[in-house]
Amino acid sequence: MEKKPQFSGPRRPAGAGPRPRPGMRPRPGERNKDPHAINEYIRAREVRLVGDNVEQGIYPIDKARRIAAEQELDLVEISPTAEPPVCRIIDYQKFLYQQKKRQKEQKAKAAKVVVKEIRFGPQTDDHDYNFKLKHAIGFLKEGSKVKAYVFFRGRSILFKEQGEVLLLRFANDLEEYGKVETMPVLEGKRMIIMIAPLKTAPKKEAPKKEKDAPKEKETPAEKPAPEADA
Repeated sequence: MEKKPQFSGPRRPAGAGPRPRPGMRPRPGERNKDPHAINEYIRAREVRLVGDNVEQGIYPIDKARRIAAEQELDLVEISPTAEPPVCRIIDYQKFLYQQKKRQKEQKAKAAKVVVKEIRFGPQTDDHDYNFKLKHAIGFLKEGSKVKAYVFFRGRSILFKEQGEVLLLRFANDLEEYGKVETMPVLEGKRMIIMIAPLKTAPKKEAPKKEKDAPKEKETPAEKPAPEADA
């Protein structure tokens, strides 16, 4: 009779090997895909244990794994370059979850830098200049960076000094709203200057003036009684 293959439960996705627990040997040729070496993937002969749930010190790797197994936690190598490597006994999945959560919070707090471009010609007239200056002020007020550049077309590259003067004038007119990050630099046919918005400090509330204590009414000095005539 043909032997029917025994059902061993649902198969794991290809390439997703089991995470070794303390005391569980990795399969031959199996690589650790975790960002940290854990449990049986730690190759050092001895490690330094740190943390709140162990007596800190240097332990043989087998004893460190046994301590982790007794606590039903993972032995995680957090500083592989140290001598000996530093490990913690923690819940590794919880540790990874907290790290990802912290990274998401940091990304959410990080403000996205918006860069607005303003283009000039080497011979921009005053009307066009003032129009673009007004726009740049609005961009800086809203917290965006301004990338202003002079585009040189054809032989107008001969006026690059004139373009540099224009950009420096532009930065000078915006000094109340932004600061120069990079001075005018020629990149191909464009001369570019970067201006970042000024960080305005939060307004401090003026200290409240203490109410003047009610002044005591001064009692008029008693006039001396007129002396009686002798």
